[in-house]
Amino acid sequence: MAERAGWDVVHLRELGLKSAPDKEVLARAELDGRVLVSADTDFGTLLAASAAPGPSVVLLRIGSGRQAEQVARLLIANLPPLTDELSRGAMVVMTDQRIRVRRLPIG
Repeated sequence: MAERAGWDVVHLRELGLKSAPDKEVLARAELDGRVLVSADTDFGTLLAASAAPGPSVVLLRIGSGRQAEQVARLLIANLPPLTDELSRGAMVVMTDQRIRVRRLPIG
């Protein structure tokens, strides 16, 4: 679905990183120039601790039980206005009610 919307999407399992430590996942996203989308709050903690300027992370703090297609629709609907911030380095937190954006580095 995301590919059809014009987004270049890769799952960690396609990169052989499904069980990789969070630091390795962040490093790969930075190396590849990708935005990391996750529900794992550890990525925000790692970014804050490192004061790194990237990679950008979209943290999904939405209701549990959502199917992959529902999450994809949510991202497709809400990410286009955030592309500038994400390209410069940002931590985006999406909840069911709102979206918060913090510029990187977090410090």
